[in-house]
Amino acid sequence: MNNNDIFKKLRVALQLRDDQIVEILELVDFRMSKGEIGNLFRSEDHGDFMECGDQVLRNFLNGLVIHLRGTKENPKNAMDVIRQNQEVVRKNVAEKSKATFKPDTEFKPKPKTDSKKKPFNPKDKKQAPKVQVVEKVQFKNGKNKK
Repeated sequence: MNNNDIFKKLRVALQLRDDQIVEILELVDFRMSKGEIGNLFRSEDHGDFMECGDQVLRNFLNGLVIHLRGTKENPKNAMDVIRQNQEVVRKNVAEKSKATFKPDTEFKPKPKTDSKKKPFNPKDKKQAPKVQVVEKVQFKNGKNKK
């Protein structure tokens, strides 16, 4: 298991978004952009994949301690912080589920016709006259026949 896997598992377990991870890293004066953080979570075969170094993971864990426990001057209860984060995630999920899907074009149902439809019969279609596409050609392969 490498640092990227550990970082991914912590992110999922604590339900952290990229902007929250940026804030946690800033608690220990370590600056990283959202794009760089997104590159850490990509699959290894992706072109923009970036390997998570020891320094990044160490600073994230130190920042996570401050984020969850607080400082000596301003202590926090870690479970309260996690519950607040879970409530934010639930609200976001609820808002997304309320959004209705609207297609680009309106659906127009077909007008109803007579309920006594005849079954499909291929002979009922009018046959188009056959058009001869290729002309009849007499091939002469260089031999004169008499």
